[in-house]
Amino acid sequence: MKARLEEALQFHQSALNLQARRQEMLASNIANADTPNYKARDIDFRSALAAQLGRPGEGMALAQTSAGHLPTGGAQGFEGYVGYRQELQSSADGNTVNMDVERAAFAENALHYEASLTFINGLLSGMRTAITGGQ
Repeated sequence: MKARLEEALQFHQSALNLQARRQEMLASNIANADTPNYKARDIDFRSALAAQLGRPGEGMALAQTSAGHLPTGGAQGFEGYVGYRQELQSSADGNTVNMDVERAAFAENALHYEASLTFINGLLSGMRTAITGGQ
């Protein structure tokens, strides 16, 4: 029973972790909109989620970027799926943040995050009903 519950929640857990990380990255882009030479970054969400689901049982891992960092258990995180946005319009200071793009991506990601929470609540509610027999 526990394994089935974990299996059912694996997709949503992975999606929530990725969406939370993407939201932080988009917020960082917005916060640095006026920072000279700042390069906007984003996650290839589809590829990162597929990679996470291809490795069941592993949560989001940290990237070990220095030999001085503690070991992360050998699991590769999603940092390999982070890239820089294509510049739509050049700016004089080298900043690649486009506020319209960042705001739209931030709102879209927040909507997906909220939808994932709603799906999880529905799944747990259904399981609770199945366990208690609807009482």
